[in-house]
Amino acid sequence: MRWLQTKKSVNKPSSIVRRNNCIKNLASFLGDRPINKIQPHHCEEWDSWRSPNVSAQTRNHELSTLKTVLSYAVDHGLILNNPASTLKRSPIRQREKLIPSREQFHELIQAIRISDGRKDSQAKAKNGADFVELLAYSGCRKKEASSLRWRDVNFGKNQFLVTGGETGTKNQRHRTVPMISQMRELLKRIKPENVNPNDRIVPIDSAKKALDTACRRLKYQRYTHHSFRHLFATQAIESGVDIPTVAKWMGHVDGGALLMKTYGHLRDEHSREMAGKVSF
Repeated sequence: MRWLQTKKSVNKPSSIVRRNNCIKNLASFLGDRPINKIQPHHCEEWDSWRSPNVSAQTRNHELSTLKTVLSYAVDHGLILNNPASTLKRSPIRQREKLIPSREQFHELIQAIRISDGRKDSQAKAKNGADFVELLAYSGCRKKEASSLRWRDVNFGKNQFLVTGGETGTKNQRHRTVPMISQMRELLKRIKPENVNPNDRIVPIDSAKKALDTACRRLKYQRYTHHSFRHLFATQAIESGVDIPTVAKWMGHVDGGALLMKTYGHLRDEHSREMAGKVSF
């Protein structure tokens, strides 16, 4: 297994955990074999053994780890060629994104705010609802939203700074995002009278339980934190904001390529709707 530990990921904690899990799973099949004895047929045997038992995404993560380790060995003269080079990534079927409608969003917020009568339940309900609103109005990822502090908010310039906290954002870049009107209203409403700039805007890391309960009460599909990031993108694009701008707000660095692939149909629908208003 030692050779599998040679190349380590220097990434976010979640990525390191995933890489370590990949190494552990690879080691159960290849770990006792010296790296200079690994042959293409060994990699193919691993693939035949592993692929039927895991998702395509898990298989791709493990294959990427295997190729990275073996490439490192090639670079350092331990082996001449990468024996896993002929193995290809599995195609990933895109899951349908679960996005609540505006009506469902407001009903979910109302349902989350209802206290169940237990001690402290009203405070928990408030924080849960505030957190879901923050996700929807900011377009932030869950970790980014939970890391927002009052010092990151600039009411004068009508903008806020997304840093991702101690672990940073997904791409390790800070971004300044303009506040939509609902975001500004939310922040004004929940801002304490004597606010500490270093306090988090919403003092919780997750609203999963509150959200799951509200979805169950309303007999909705199970929406996740990320559903509200999708809602933000949908609302922005349907409101006529161009895709590169939405991508910048959401922290994408590809100029909007991913959003175009995911939400391009919304722009096309908007374009057709606008064309219907043109007359001579």
